[in-house]
Order: sequence, then C-alpha cells, then structure tokens
Amino acid sequence: MAEKQRTIGKAVSLQGNGLHTGVFVNLTLNPAEPGFGYKFRRVDLPGQPTVRALADNVTYTQRGTVLEEGEAKVSTIEHCLAALRGMGVDNCLIDVDGPEVPILDGSSKYFVGAIKEAGIVEQDADREYFEVREKMMVEDPETGSYIIALPDNDFSAQVMISFDRSLQLANQFATIESLDAFETEISMCRTFVFLHELEPLLKANLIKGGDLDNAIIIIDRPVAQEEMNRLAALFGKPAMEVKPTGILNNLDLHFTNEPARHKLLDVIGDLTLCGSPIKGRIIANKPGHKINAEFTRMLRKEIRKRQLKIDAPHYDPNIEPLYDITKIKSMLPHRYPFLLVDKIIELQEKVVVGVKNVTGNEPFFVGHFPEEPVMPGVLLVEAMAQVGGILVLGQMEEPHRYSTYFLKLDNIKFRKKVVPGDTLIFKLELLSEIRRGVANMKGMAFVGDNIVAEGEFMAQIIKNK
Repeated sequence: MAEKQRTIGKAVSLQGNGLHTGVFVNLTLNPAEPGFGYKFRRVDLPGQPTVRALADNVTYTQRGTVLEEGEAKVSTIEHCLAALRGMGVDNCLIDVDGPEVPILDGSSKYFVGAIKEAGIVEQDADREYFEVREKMMVEDPETGSYIIALPDNDFSAQVMISFDRSLQLANQFATIESLDAFETEISMCRTFVFLHELEPLLKANLIKGGDLDNAIIIIDRPVAQEEMNRLAALFGKPAMEVKPTGILNNLDLHFTNEPARHKLLDVIGDLTLCGSPIKGRIIANKPGHKINAEFTRMLRKEIRKRQLKIDAPHYDPNIEPLYDITKIKSMLPHRYPFLLVDKIIELQEKVVVGVKNVTGNEPFFVGHFPEEPVMPGVLLVEAMAQVGGILVLGQMEEPHRYSTYFLKLDNIKFRKKVVPGDTLIFKLELLSEIRRGVANMKGMAFVGDNIVAEGEFMAQIIKNK
C-alpha cells in the first residue's frame, strides 16, 4: 500500500534571533494541502510573498542556505526543513516575519518539538518519492568534497568530515539508516565553528545572532589567556576556558561525533530542496551548503526529466503472470491470428498491464513488410484494445458472459516502429468510472522505456447472446 502524504495538525510558533542577521524573528509552521511541499512566506513584506523551498531558488550558500524568489528571501532554512523531513511532514507553509529562520540552539531540536506539539496528520494523497535508480555523483576536486547517491529501498545517509586544523575533527563519521532515527540521533546536534573563524565572521557582518549557547566552538590552535579574556568579553561571559576535548567550555557534547551528525542534519535539510522525499543511500564526504545545493540541483533536474517521461511498467519474465494465455482466452473471444496479448502481469481496479512478445513468425509480417518487417499500427491499437477489454471485463462478476465493443478512438499516436524481437508492454488505465456500461480508457504501448503508441479508447460492455 502506498504511503500517504502528511502535514501538521495545527499552527505552531517559535521565536528567536537569526544567526547572521541577529534579527528577532517569529516563525509559524502551518498545515498545508497535499502536494503543497514546503514554502516560506514573508508575512512582514507587502503582499506576503512566498518562496518555494526548491533548489532552483538557492542564491547563496555561505554559512547557510538562502532561498530567494521574487520579493521573498529567507536564509538559514536548513535546520527547519531537516526537522520537517526528518519527522515525515510533506506539506507545510512556514511564516516568518523577518529575513532569517531563528537559529535557536543551532540544531533542529526545537523545530522537532514544535512539530510534535502540532501533531502530524495523514492526508488523502500518495507520497511520491524520488527513487535513486543508478549512481549519481557531484564532486569538487579542489576541496575533495563529494556527494554520492546509490539505489536503496529507503532513505539512509552517511557523512564523513575531516579538518586538518583540528584533532577533534581530523576524522569524524556519522550515519543514519532511516529517518525514523532522526529525532533521537540527529535532531539535537548543533552547528559548530572554529575558534579562528569567530572574529573574521563578526568582521564580515555575520553571526550577529550567534552566542555561546547556539554553537560548539572548536579550538584549532594554541590560545593565549589574553585572547580568551577578549572573547569572553565579546560574548558577555565572565570567563572562558578550553576543555580537554578541544572545545570551549560553553557546551557539553551530546555525542562525541556531534559535529559530523550536524553535517548530516544539514545534508538532510538541504536535500529537501529537491522537492521530493528520497529513496536512496546518500554518501557525503566533506559536505557543505555549496556542494549540497549542487547535488540537489542535479536531483531536481532528474526529477523534471522523469516527470516529462512516463515510466514504463516493470516486467520481470521470471514472475508468473496473473493471467496466462489460457485464462485470457476464457475472457476474450479473439483467437489466432488475432489474439494479440500473451499474458496479464497486473490487474487492479483501474489499471491493467499486459505483454505481447513479437516474433518474426507473426502472420502480418508476411506482407508488412517482407524485407523490413514492421508491426502495423492498427494492430498496436487492437492489442491495446484487447488489454483494455480485460480491464473492463475484470470489473464483471461473470466476465465470460460479456464482451467489449469499442465505440471511439481518440488521440492515437505512433511514436516508434515495433519489429520482430520486441516485447510490447501495454498499460491501460480507466479515465473515469464505468457508467451505463461505457468505459473510457487511456492506453500506452511500451518497448523498453519508450512509448511506441498511445491513445484514448471508449468501449461498451454488452452481454453475450
């Protein structure tokens, strides 16, 4: 059974300062309809413009991910989006009254708490995954960073980080085998910064909202007491010291590999920008928002490509069919040489999938054409109609007592030749409920992944005399 999309049960709010802007921001998570995805709405701007949380709208990736669309711009969105994806929420409208999502404690912990407070509601629409079918990779040769996606039945991810300047982060690894573990294993892991970066970031007009409560400060060089005193004064602390673990005494680590886990959190948040939940294994080495965005843009490109191309039904000849030729003969009146379907591999209430193996011995190849045999287009249509007949008759309690007669064909298109050796896969789908014995169907014929013919069919069900 297909998984259903989810949203939150009610609106719920959070408040705090933006990490880089320092602006105090109110953020509200709102329920949204199926297919909505994630959108940020700038309620403080005229007209309350929205920006879709998609890789297409990423405009800046230094120290956080920034989205911009039209008049709307929102930064540091990754922790909020990671929480939504990690908690299985597909649709959410996120209201903010400022330019940046609150940093809170530098993790997704409080966003997760807000989602749990709101409750999660199942919606009447199937969840549509992006399934990784083959290895996909983006890399940066200069930094050694790369991200790889491999096929898998669920989402999983692993992150490796290495910073030469720090013994603490010389080599850290983090993994998550399912998003079911996001809340307990990843959500509370906070952002980190190296000591040598603090003052340059402040001089660059960044981390205005940063303090010693929302980031792990990692010591990457010897520090004189004079500098420690200056930093303590900068952050309004009476004193600062270095712990034996190589971090400042501002925070205790939740995990020894908390920095790597936070990088994994960022990866999850940034990957939401592909627009679909992912089924695949993600391997990220030295990830950052820049390469995360590049990878997500590649996923978006593949998603759009697939949306433009209709997926052919999967056919495994090793699996026993639902209907073999004997069963088909019990339902259809057609016989050699006009029976043009060999097996039925799928039959649901509204969809049927049938198979025909095209051989060089087909009688129609004798005259069409002897030197370059091509299956006649009219027989492709007939074959689709026969498979559609099984779909329609499958709705009847005694199908052998009825026949289908086709009343109308519309929008028939032939896209590619069918020749000996091809295996035809037919997919017929009801366009509406059967009323007064009349069925309307959409039919497609595939060879491999390619559509070779398609059309719309109207058929009438008539009881046999």
